[in-house]
Amino acid sequence: MDSVFIISYVVIPLLKIAVIVLILSGAIAYLTLLERKVIAHIQVRLGPMRVGWHGLLQPIADGLKFILKEDIVPSRADALVFTLAPIISLVPAFVVFSVIPFGPPGMLEGVLRWALSPFFSPETVQSIVESGSVSGGFVTDINIAVLFVLSVSSVGILGIILAGWASNSKYPLLGALRSSAQMVSYEVALGFSIIGVLLIARSLSLVEIVQKQQQDQLWYIFVQPVAFVLFFICGMAETNRLPFDLPEAETELVGGFHTEYSGFRFALFFMAEYASMITASAMATTLFLGGWLPPFPSVPAFSFLHLVPPVIWFLLKVFLLLYIFIWVRGTLPRFRFDQLMKYGWKVFFPVALGNVLVSAGVLLRFI
Repeated sequence: MDSVFIISYVVIPLLKIAVIVLILSGAIAYLTLLERKVIAHIQVRLGPMRVGWHGLLQPIADGLKFILKEDIVPSRADALVFTLAPIISLVPAFVVFSVIPFGPPGMLEGVLRWALSPFFSPETVQSIVESGSVSGGFVTDINIAVLFVLSVSSVGILGIILAGWASNSKYPLLGALRSSAQMVSYEVALGFSIIGVLLIARSLSLVEIVQKQQQDQLWYIFVQPVAFVLFFICGMAETNRLPFDLPEAETELVGGFHTEYSGFRFALFFMAEYASMITASAMATTLFLGGWLPPFPSVPAFSFLHLVPPVIWFLLKVFLLLYIFIWVRGTLPRFRFDQLMKYGWKVFFPVALGNVLVSAGVLLRFI
């Protein structure tokens, strides 16, 4: 195996994965602090203030607390499945970031040339840069990235179901049953909400979808506003966030599927929820908000916005959507379970299906 192949398809992808995992773990930690601060201000409180300046070290203290707390396994639980369940919930939320583009192809070309030039000849460096998508702002670009994200992210729900069953307790089991029903109800509408974008872009590659928005000089939220709203609401339901947190429902089910969990295993479920929030926000940004593209790309008066690095625009859009996640949690009450199912099948699914039919009809008639 030559050095170009090893560096292009082994070393650089592994380095990208390591960087994404580290950054995502840090983002999850401080997203919890952001949520506590925002909800505190909504409720006219201060939130965490004691650990570090204005509570900035609170996530580190929480992480140490989870690690040091006693990890209890119920005597009648299925120990193996009980241990695997939180891992099954967390891993898919990280895996999907392998296909989500943070920046355009060639974004890291200058960095790669600078890092490799002391060790390789200019011809070898050029071969490495030109091979595959190693210099792009993503781990890999596959032509079925949308299907990959939908299928892999759905696996995370299995961790919740297995946790409820393996706990051998009534409250976790009820939470797992609710989660499975919620997944079936909202996964359908979420899938249909994406089809309008796929019809316009004519691709399942997330990189190509962003590039098509760049060619059209238009974010798809302006041509698919209904689809964006559906996708975002169904994303909240898929991540079990208020007002759709029926699998947990502390007032009814104590803690739902994670009632019997403590210590580090509980922390994994905690991380999985926030990682799924970031995944949903990143997908909404990529599909509807132009990914790494700046606002108003076709207006000459706003050309100065192109001076901001593409990855910064991507992160700002993701942050805005995450803020809406938190804002909704601090504002709206929880639905009843019958309301949850009614909205999923009688409102969101028909609207998503109608949006697909209208989008297909318009494209067939005018394009």
